[in-house]
Amino acid sequence: MTSIKARALLDDNLDSFGLPGGISTGDGGDPPGSDHGGQGSDGGDAEWSLNYRTIWLSDIHLGTRGCKADMLLSFLKHTECETLYLVGDIVDGWRLKRAWFWAQSHNDVVQKVLRKARKGTRVIYVPGNHDEALRDFTGHHFGGVAVVDEAVHDTADGRQFLVIHGDAFDGVVRYAKWLAILGDQAYTVLLAANHWLNIARRRLGYPYWSLSAFLKHKVKNAVEYISNFEVAVAAEARRRNVTGVICGHIHHAEIREIDGILYCNDGDWVESCTALVEHADGRLEILRWTEEMTRRTAAAAAGAEGQLLAGRA
Repeated sequence: MTSIKARALLDDNLDSFGLPGGISTGDGGDPPGSDHGGQGSDGGDAEWSLNYRTIWLSDIHLGTRGCKADMLLSFLKHTECETLYLVGDIVDGWRLKRAWFWAQSHNDVVQKVLRKARKGTRVIYVPGNHDEALRDFTGHHFGGVAVVDEAVHDTADGRQFLVIHGDAFDGVVRYAKWLAILGDQAYTVLLAANHWLNIARRRLGYPYWSLSAFLKHKVKNAVEYISNFEVAVAAEARRRNVTGVICGHIHHAEIREIDGILYCNDGDWVESCTALVEHADGRLEILRWTEEMTRRTAAAAAGAEGQLLAGRA
């Protein structure tokens, strides 16, 4: 099938994917009236930029009120990379089918990614269960974005990593989708509570804190679920004879070794606002963006105070 036919087929299936017709899948710049289009190498006015060889993002859940789109726009504005992996659940088709929500900031995220692709960043999209409609288009390119079912990434230091979303190793999603959808609805309620809690914390001068992530780590069954998932994904990487695996799905950022396999999860952008990054030497790191911005804000404030005191001396 030609790319033109594939694009036409994608347009015919936008409803099943949950994308609004107003979203451009072309390679244009930031949407008219948007003030999120920062610079770096993709043209904007970022005051500083963090440069990496590779960045992995997943579980953004555009189309939901829980998506931290503004925080992600800040991340995209202040980071550059040669290769950007979108590791599934970028758009939440499940939620959009039940209740429509699409903020301007969500549109801005899409345009920002497309702009990076246009400016030379290699963008690879590995669909997940919430954007599973895109799995019908693996092997095609849209707006400079390659859609693949999975990938194998070679790091700068010669290691190989299997890149998958991970839902195939989630028994609930695979064998009881109705239960997964029910759990997703309960999760939505928890995220709403988290939203109002953090509004109160912000007014009191406290930083962002994830209630849902806290509960996930305290509840025994949730901890056991995460552990079982990680072991299953690592076992698949071992079967594929690669160094490790990079995935998303469970909204729990982590790098750890499991029976000789390096397990990496890049987290999410509804709770933790995390990404997995590869440095120029091949070293992998979890980047926690709320913590990064808190540090930089504090450093900037300290610098401004120092300049003020020096000016008074």
